[in-house]
Amino acid sequence: MESNNNNRLLSLDVFRGLTMALMVLVNNAGGLPEGSPLVHAAWNGCTPTDLVFPFFLFIVGIAITFSLTKRKEAGENVYRKILVRTAWIVGIGIFLNGAPEFNFASWRIPGVLTRIGIVYGIAALIFMKTTTRQQVWIAIVCLLSYWLLMAAIPVPGQGYPSLEEGKDLGAWLDRLLLNGHLYGHTSQPDAGYPAYDPESILGTISSLATCLGGILAGTWLRKKQDDLPRWSGLFAVGFLLMVGGLLWGEAFPINKKLWTSSYVLYHSGLALLTLSTVWWIVDFKGKKGWTTPFVWLGMNPLAIYVSHEVLSIVLGEIHADGGSLYGWIRDTFFGWMGHNPAVFFNALLHVVVNTFVAWVLYKKKIFIRV
Repeated sequence: MESNNNNRLLSLDVFRGLTMALMVLVNNAGGLPEGSPLVHAAWNGCTPTDLVFPFFLFIVGIAITFSLTKRKEAGENVYRKILVRTAWIVGIGIFLNGAPEFNFASWRIPGVLTRIGIVYGIAALIFMKTTTRQQVWIAIVCLLSYWLLMAAIPVPGQGYPSLEEGKDLGAWLDRLLLNGHLYGHTSQPDAGYPAYDPESILGTISSLATCLGGILAGTWLRKKQDDLPRWSGLFAVGFLLMVGGLLWGEAFPINKKLWTSSYVLYHSGLALLTLSTVWWIVDFKGKKGWTTPFVWLGMNPLAIYVSHEVLSIVLGEIHADGGSLYGWIRDTFFGWMGHNPAVFFNALLHVVVNTFVAWVLYKKKIFIRV
């Protein structure tokens, strides 16, 4: 997930940093009411929170082109490096899933880093072995085949296809292969629906299309052409993908937890629109003064992901005043504001702390890669 320093795009680092900041914010905003922009959509639909993960996966795709293009053109053998990096990302993700109890009986195996690692590995191998045209077709096949699987294949034991919570084909496959090691088992045992995992095995198919979209965007960005037509083209494609996702959503609803094909088009379009807008402000207009903290965050995404997860786990495990230290900090420093503002500003405090961590790493020139 690194880009070539000689071709580094400030816009990409800022976009990645904005995504990381929003990730820390929403991951620490638990307790806000349904419908809040800092809370995932209950099922169908999309809030800003539902854009964090796909934006990052899209950025992974862009970074693949910057880190591997020259090596691909030179015919270098980078497959061992890709596989090792994949193993590290998946391993870190599974480790964090088990913390702090490390109960093997209910240890969640799927997860955010698990999916990022697997999708990165597959997408990087595809990039090394295929042409741009072939990558387009693979992405299209992923989206259409996933739609067919989810919307047309009857779920075994159920007799009909379903997109209901916990009743879809992906949830059935997860229970078949990973029963007891899913999000629904470990975090919501009494949710009232069959266990499922938002990072399902089957959802890897459509998630791959997100990363391939990033690869295609990265390939476009590396083209030798004037900046304005290059970025305006990216903006136009982003708008078309967003509209296409909304239209497809009428038949195959936009749903982050299922990672539906319409959701892929929609968030890929928004990712391109956001990246193009950041480029317009930062590189074309030259307004860079506000970008510094986001560059810090954007240049150490894996470190910040791990640091914010570890901090949340530690604060949740330490007890203070009859509850967790996490809750004590929120109630002591922000409780006077009322519940919702307290949750928000406590989450914002976590963004500040993790930005400080990113600053320290940046100043010491420590950039953690795997």
